[in-house]
Amino acid sequence: MATNGAGLPPREAMEFDCVIVGAGPSGLSAAIRLKQLAAESGQDISVVVLEKGSEVGAHILSGAVIDPVGLNRLIPDWKDKGAPVDTPVTEDQFLVLGPAGEMRLPNWPLPPFMKNHGNYIVSLGALCRWLGEQATELGVEIYPGFAASEVLYDDKGAVVGVATGDMGVGRDGEPKDSFVRGMELRGKYTLIGEGARGSLAKQLIAKFKLDQGHEPQKYGIGLKELWQVAPEKHRRGLVQHSFGWPLGNSTGGGSFLYHYGDDLVAVGFVVHLNYENPYLSPYDEFQRFKTHPAIRDTFEGGKRIGYGARAITEGGWQSMPDLGVPGGALMGCSAGMVNVPRIKG
Repeated sequence: MATNGAGLPPREAMEFDCVIVGAGPSGLSAAIRLKQLAAESGQDISVVVLEKGSEVGAHILSGAVIDPVGLNRLIPDWKDKGAPVDTPVTEDQFLVLGPAGEMRLPNWPLPPFMKNHGNYIVSLGALCRWLGEQATELGVEIYPGFAASEVLYDDKGAVVGVATGDMGVGRDGEPKDSFVRGMELRGKYTLIGEGARGSLAKQLIAKFKLDQGHEPQKYGIGLKELWQVAPEKHRRGLVQHSFGWPLGNSTGGGSFLYHYGDDLVAVGFVVHLNYENPYLSPYDEFQRFKTHPAIRDTFEGGKRIGYGARAITEGGWQSMPDLGVPGGALMGCSAGMVNVPRIKG
C-alpha cells in the first residue's frame, strides 16, 4: 500500500520483482543480466529502471576507453547486434607535461593493466542508449525523466523500493496548482546505481553503516569536452594520457585525449578534490592544459560541440563500502567501482 505524506494525497504504487535506480552501465547491465538469468531458468520477472535524465545516456559524461571483457560476457554477439563499439585502440601514449615541453613514457615498462591493447574508444552515452535498447527488447521497463528521491522501507527496516519526487512544489515548499504526487516503485529487490555520491546511496551507507571498516571514499572532479577536430588533426584510435603541468606536485590529477568516430576527440581533465588554489579553479586549469604545446595543435581549427563535468569516486577497492543491505544493494559508481589504476570504471 502506498504511503501518505502528512497532508498529501497517497502515492500510486507499482510492484516489480526488481527496481533499479540509474540507467548507467551498471544499472542497464544488471537489468539485462537479471532478465537473462530468469529466462535461463524458465521464469519471467519484472524489472524496471528509473533514469533521472531526459533519456538514457543523457547523464553519462565520459570519454571512455572500455575493456570489452564485460560486454563479451553480457552480450557475446554485441558486434552482430550493432553495438556502438567500433574504434579499437591503435596507439597508446603516456606523457609527462612540463610548462613548455613533454616527455613520453615508454610503454614497455608500464604494468599490463595500464595498457589498452584490445580495448575500444567509445561514446559511453551512445553505448548506454544501445544497452537500453537491448534491455527493452528483453522486457525491461525503463522510465527516463524520473528521479528517485526516497528509499522505502518496510516495518522491519528492509528496503522495499523507491519513490520519485513530487512535482509542482513551490519555492516555499508548498504544493502549487500544478502539484503532482510522486510514485512508489516497489520491488522484492532494489539496486542503487545512481552514480558517484548519489543521495540514496548516501542514505543507505549511513543507515546500515556500510562504510564501517573501510577507508573513507575519495573524490575527484572530471571535466570533459567533445571536439570536432580538423580531419588532418584526427588520429583515430589514439589514446593519450598525461599528468603534470598545469597541476603542481602536491595536486593529484591528469588528463586524457581519445580520438574516435568521425573526427571526434574527447578531452578530459581530472583533479582530486584536495585541490587548493585560491586563484584558479579546476576549470581554469583545464583550459590552461589545452594551451600546452603538446596538446593545443589538436584543437586548432576545430570546434567544441559538447562539455560537462561530473564527480568521480577515486578511493578504489579499499574505499568500497559493503554492498548489500536487506532488500537491496549498491553498484557501479554508487559503490565506488572505479578501477583507478586502470583509469576505467
